[in-house]
Amino acid sequence: MHSEGPERPAGSGLPDAEAGVHSGADLRGAPRFTLLLRVAKLVVDGREIFCVIRDASTTGLKVRLFVPLPAHAELAVELANGDRHSAKCVWMANDHAGLQFDEPIALERLLDEAKGAGQRRYARLRIMLDGVLHSGGEAIAVRFRNISQQGASFDSEKWLLLNELVKIETTVLPPIYAKVRWRDHPRYGVTFEQTFKLEDLAHRCNGLPGPAAPVSGAHMQSPAPPRRVTGSN
Repeated sequence: MHSEGPERPAGSGLPDAEAGVHSGADLRGAPRFTLLLRVAKLVVDGREIFCVIRDASTTGLKVRLFVPLPAHAELAVELANGDRHSAKCVWMANDHAGLQFDEPIALERLLDEAKGAGQRRYARLRIMLDGVLHSGGEAIAVRFRNISQQGASFDSEKWLLLNELVKIETTVLPPIYAKVRWRDHPRYGVTFEQTFKLEDLAHRCNGLPGPAAPVSGAHMQSPAPPRRVTGSN
């Protein structure tokens, strides 16, 4: 894990001709917009992988990949705000891919996915990963439900205290120190003491199983999060 510096700002939303960005063979036929380092994820037959949206239009995206896109039957792109759009891959070149939406989307929500939320959302991978949590001298089996660069959610049979500092060990991640930020027992949410680099986390989580999720339909919303009891920062 590594500490992260300030994130680069999102793109200005200027068309390519004004922003000086050219996407080559991808996604012609609709105005393209530049989105610098807009983290999202691809849902590939129920498994999820991180990507970065570079160019976007109402008909498709150009994304950067951190792991190879596997052969698949169903594909969707999901934003950090939970919006999901079914798509197909129309080209790949090195670590980039061009995606075409099954149906045109409302570009405004993609350009400003956090509008009205009051805070930035971070893309989380839904994964199934077992680990051991150390709390108060005890070692407790936990199961991760999702993970991001900054934190995670998992199930724990032991009641944990808000703002409690815990240590978590797994087979694919380095030892993690984290603080409990919300709870809805047995589900807990933590923030990491040190954040992951996106590429590192993408590689570590590659191949982990995830809950199967349907990708049919051009636009779907993620289910509402559970009721949470939160602690102060």
